[in-house]
Amino acid sequence: MKKSPGIIILCVAVGLVLVYYGATVMIARYKTPRIVDDILESDLIRIELSELSDRRRLILLTVEDPDFYNHRGVDLKTPGAGITTITQALVKKLYFREFKPGIRKIKQTLIARFALNPLVSKEDQLLMFMNVFDFCDNKRGFSEAAEHYYGKPFSALSEDEYISLVAMFAGCGTYNPIHNPEANAERVRRIKRVLSGEYVPVKMKDIYYGEDRDAFTFK
Repeated sequence: MKKSPGIIILCVAVGLVLVYYGATVMIARYKTPRIVDDILESDLIRIELSELSDRRRLILLTVEDPDFYNHRGVDLKTPGAGITTITQALVKKLYFREFKPGIRKIKQTLIARFALNPLVSKEDQLLMFMNVFDFCDNKRGFSEAAEHYYGKPFSALSEDEYISLVAMFAGCGTYNPIHNPEANAERVRRIKRVLSGEYVPVKMKDIYYGEDRDAFTFK
């Protein structure tokens, strides 16, 4: 049976898309070792994993990436995980000059799943995330954030102060402890309810723990 021009065009288009994204992954895999080595050997690494207690690790992962040690870079099912894992957040930071929502999410997801996660240990991923996450006010990583928002080194933060920084993962502007302290405090309270088991996220996008974002955003 002779194929219609429309079917042929569709097949060609699909083929080109597969080639494009396949090439994207291969290029990312090629670049990943150098990208990671450059980060790990740079002065960006101001906090080592040894400075992250088991309790603080639990808090960070519960909020940002609950199934971090089990997923393969992408998590589309764990309640409370949201749509961006730690691995995907690193991809956004390390592989894009400028990241905008939309079609680039596909590239971000593919690179996380097939390049960064299989080539970089979970411990190195966590180490980089702790040190390169962009907080507000041009502060990068927990070390700079601790000094800027609380005037003390990371190791000296109280648990609530640490949680208040973790709270900023959901939106550093909305939950800025200096410029929006009430919203930050409310976010901290909700995180502590999850940590205590008082509240259990019920779906993947339940990252505000039972309320819509606007329900507790203070202007």
